[in-house]
Amino acid sequence: MNNPNQSAGKIFRVIGDRQAYQNLFYLGAAFPLGIFYFIFLVSGISTGISLVIIWVGIPILLLVGAGWWIMASFERFMAIHLLNENIPEMVRPLNKDADLWTRFKTYFTNPVTWKSLIYLFLKFPLGMLTFVILITLVSLTLAFLSMPFTYETLPPFRAGISIGFGLPAWHIDSLTEALICVVIGLLLWPATLHITNGLAWVHAKFARFMLSINPWERISSLS
Repeated sequence: MNNPNQSAGKIFRVIGDRQAYQNLFYLGAAFPLGIFYFIFLVSGISTGISLVIIWVGIPILLLVGAGWWIMASFERFMAIHLLNENIPEMVRPLNKDADLWTRFKTYFTNPVTWKSLIYLFLKFPLGMLTFVILITLVSLTLAFLSMPFTYETLPPFRAGISIGFGLPAWHIDSLTEALICVVIGLLLWPATLHITNGLAWVHAKFARFMLSINPWERISSLS
């Protein structure tokens, strides 16, 4: 049977965990990066396809392909160094003497080339969802923690917290209630970090699957 003190220690130990704050940074960067990837890919691919008829679109599409590989490599780098996820290589071993056509064919037959494209497109909606959750949790925590300094600064409405579900709002109009909010904020912060750690874990496993050659793909490529 677990000791209650040990269980509480596990819950609050996350506050001093460096990895938790690396996860926060990664999640916070996911949304703006997702916007950039989406704009680059949509504009580049649509422009390239529309200009294929006059051949100009072909080099544009090749540049976009090189660009999304660089961005996928950057995402893999971040997942490895910020999320501490072990992600295998994105490419199969290739002979150093391979000619340009072999390298070109290898790139477009590599499943990671296409998985990484899907990953970059999905980075936008996933990043947006993650960003909303992150901002909500962090803002709520900061609102509780800062209540002793803010509960008197919003007259005549006063500070208030609405729980929802038809319940009346809790209007903070005394220092005692504001200090209770601080206690709630101190409890909410480790909960926030545990939730964001869970989100980061999902991002890490998704990056591992989409940005590396999986074992069955490696076997099939050799058969």
